[in-house]
Amino acid sequence: MQILKHKTNIDFIGKRKPALFISTLINLAIIVGIAAVGFNFGVDFAGGTVVELKYNTPTTAEQVREKAQAGGLHDVSVQGVGAAEENSFLLRMGGVTQLTEENAERAKTAIQGLGETRNVYADMANGIVNFRSAQPMSAEAVKKAVEGAGIGVQEVRDLGANQGGNGYDYQVVASGMADKVYSALSAGLDKPNFEQRRVDYVGPQVGKQLRNRGIMALVYSMIAILLYVAFRFDFKFGPGALLAMLHDVVMVAGYYLVSRREFNLTSIAALLTVVGYSVNDTIVIYDRIREDMVKYKGKPLPEIINIAVNDTLGRTILTSGVTALSLIGLLIFGVGEIFDFAMAMLVGILVGTYSSVYIASPLVIWLDERAHAREAHHGSKQEPKAA
Repeated sequence: MQILKHKTNIDFIGKRKPALFISTLINLAIIVGIAAVGFNFGVDFAGGTVVELKYNTPTTAEQVREKAQAGGLHDVSVQGVGAAEENSFLLRMGGVTQLTEENAERAKTAIQGLGETRNVYADMANGIVNFRSAQPMSAEAVKKAVEGAGIGVQEVRDLGANQGGNGYDYQVVASGMADKVYSALSAGLDKPNFEQRRVDYVGPQVGKQLRNRGIMALVYSMIAILLYVAFRFDFKFGPGALLAMLHDVVMVAGYYLVSRREFNLTSIAALLTVVGYSVNDTIVIYDRIREDMVKYKGKPLPEIINIAVNDTLGRTILTSGVTALSLIGLLIFGVGEIFDFAMAMLVGILVGTYSSVYIASPLVIWLDERAHAREAHHGSKQEPKAA
């Protein structure tokens, strides 16, 4: 299929310097923004709770959000899942248990009101309040006192007399956030009009590990692609492909930074996909450059690259255009993480096409000029001095 009926002769490379300047400014601004503001990390990376609900009656995300906030879930994020008539929603919130710094103090006060206690401290990471009592206590009484302070209790563990013989140890395990979601959304109803389909907990440490592994996956993929390009073509082609990939990753990261959409494992998948798409477009142009370097031997490299870019322009428009059309469909009908993935990919396709022309190719010219300059310098040193 021929998109361009006539061969184009656009001077892409002639505009490389202003393009590189603008790209550098934008990339630096994004990097500074990431360092200063940071991403809006999702539950995958920040830790927290994800609850999937399906309502039996027509319900909107806004109604679910209002009900949750009325029940004390002020930081909850609600997203629709699937078609609107399915009435399915994903609720995301920070924290794994109901134990926060604020209500941990209330729990301590409630426990201390039961009698002589000491060593009362909260294990925030695991949602547990530990304490030691001078006298044996009823687990039911402890649970009732803590719940009276407004904290959901999953169980009270009676650990028995401590080894020193100077008291009895107990643990109050706070309920998970899913229980609070259920209580908040079913408040005032004789029977809940929804069902919990899925509950996922991600602790802070696990979230940190997932984030680090996602970053390493991105780094390893770039290194592997750099080695592949350097092996298949020439060393001077590798850095251009790497810089183009870095440019595309930063630009897509900029989308998440500016839009404040959740940055999660789906975002890493989008970045990896963009890296693969970007290098594919770059390799097509590199392949044509290599062919034209033989075909037009003797011509300046910038002119050869211009010819190569113009020759592949129709293919680039066709490939990028068809992929973009598919993504636009996902943007129209997709919700939640599907929408985020499609938008990140659309941004990646646009900047990937741009970087193949204005980032990867100009760097080949720069490295070639540097190589010729070094050769000329060494050649001048080796020339014998006139007698």
